[in-house]
Amino acid sequence: MDIRSQVSMVFHLDKCIGCHTCSIACKNIWTDRKGAEYMWWNNVETKPGTGYPTKWEDQEIYKGGWEKDANGIDLKGAGKKKGLRNIFHNPHMPEIGDYYEPFTYRYLDLIESPAGDDQPTARPISMITGKPMDIRMGPNWDDDWSGTPDYARKDPNMKDLSEAEQEAMFQLERMCFFYLPRICNHCLNPACVASCPSGALYKRGEDGVVLINQSVCRAWRMCVTACPYKKSYYNWHTGKSEKCILCYPRIEAGYAPACMHSCVGRIRYLGVLLYDADKIHQVASSDDASLVNNHMDIIQDPFDEKVIASAKANGIADSTIHAAQYSPTYKFIKTWGLALPLHPEFRTLPMLFYVPPMLPVMASVKDVDNTAQSEKMHDIAKYWPDNWLYDTSTEELWGTIEQARMPMKYLASLFSNGDEAMVIDRLKKLMAVRIHRRRVTVGDITDAKADKTLADVGLTAELADDIYYLTSLAKFDDRFVVPAAHREQAIEMLEFTGDVKGNTGFGFKDGSAERGS
Repeated sequence: MDIRSQVSMVFHLDKCIGCHTCSIACKNIWTDRKGAEYMWWNNVETKPGTGYPTKWEDQEIYKGGWEKDANGIDLKGAGKKKGLRNIFHNPHMPEIGDYYEPFTYRYLDLIESPAGDDQPTARPISMITGKPMDIRMGPNWDDDWSGTPDYARKDPNMKDLSEAEQEAMFQLERMCFFYLPRICNHCLNPACVASCPSGALYKRGEDGVVLINQSVCRAWRMCVTACPYKKSYYNWHTGKSEKCILCYPRIEAGYAPACMHSCVGRIRYLGVLLYDADKIHQVASSDDASLVNNHMDIIQDPFDEKVIASAKANGIADSTIHAAQYSPTYKFIKTWGLALPLHPEFRTLPMLFYVPPMLPVMASVKDVDNTAQSEKMHDIAKYWPDNWLYDTSTEELWGTIEQARMPMKYLASLFSNGDEAMVIDRLKKLMAVRIHRRRVTVGDITDAKADKTLADVGLTAELADDIYYLTSLAKFDDRFVVPAAHREQAIEMLEFTGDVKGNTGFGFKDGSAERGS
């Protein structure tokens, strides 16, 4: 057992309103400069949609992440041999058109144009060339376009849906979408780190944040190819690669990252997880059927005495262990089993997890006769089976989840490597919490009905109240449990002392292991 600490994140998709405040906060702090105009370390996509850069999820195009082979796993499109073949020409990288050509407007034309019969306009100009251009794309160009044939229907996650299922999704009365905020996942098995020929990328020993050493980076751009989430970028002005740093200067000072601090919907949670680094290769090499469960199992119980002892032996401070014990992300991921990783099939073991969206609850799933309902229940009865309030059976309620507007197969493609049962299990828990809270606040649901619903998903009333609190009422310090920084100990973990080799922080016990190999 080799216990390490990892700062992790959970995004609750039911709460995201797509305001892009997080994206603007990150842009203003980190990428509002020459060479980084097109970069959005934090972006918010509409799903279904092609995202940013276009079709980033399609690894047949970009060759990102890991693939399983006879020896375990291998980088799909980068690495030593593959990288050498593509060293002078790499076709598996996004072009500027796949992101978008950043633009601004020549606003002075509105003021300085001479008097005339025509209204002056501010022409769009490229922020790269400075020349006039036609705008064809933007970082959130497909925002809210859930039914468009150019974006939603070209979502790579649609490939497993039948033609009939796809058409049903885009019927006007069934059309729906949700927002998917994305940042660097700061993975346990980062493909970007493994792909870098110069060893510029590394994973910090004290908190697992993945960074790029700008003085070592030689602009090979293999990290851009290797990252399946396309969260490593090339700065055309400096000739270096860049990526999200999880606002580590803020974390070291005890503050939440800018995107999380500014989140209007309060969808974001940050906390420490303890994981067993000995299992990284085994978990990343898992069969498809067990990959997600093994991903969850690598996260260890912060109250377990053996885990605590191993963590202390690795130099993890008591304050970090304490933060792990009160981590909101641990609760969502392990205690309650509500959050799932994004595209676990990329095998990078991402440390950003998502609570899947419930979406418009049950509209158009089943026609009901509202005449038998009381006037008090008229507004909600149309969304539910006739007997959901008073009958102790929950079969019809769970059936409606499986028939919801957004196909379970689509959500499973995003969050569970195609396992629909995992997504349905999370949605049932979310629905059970809603029913329990309606029993508490409105009182029109019988105790038998609410208790049966909770029992079906393995929850108690106390756990449901805890989930409700952290989801809806949590204060700032409940959502962000940031451990105290111990840079002096982290540096010791990366140093060599005589013949004794220290831990490198990337899951290697042998400090001689080359980063990125």
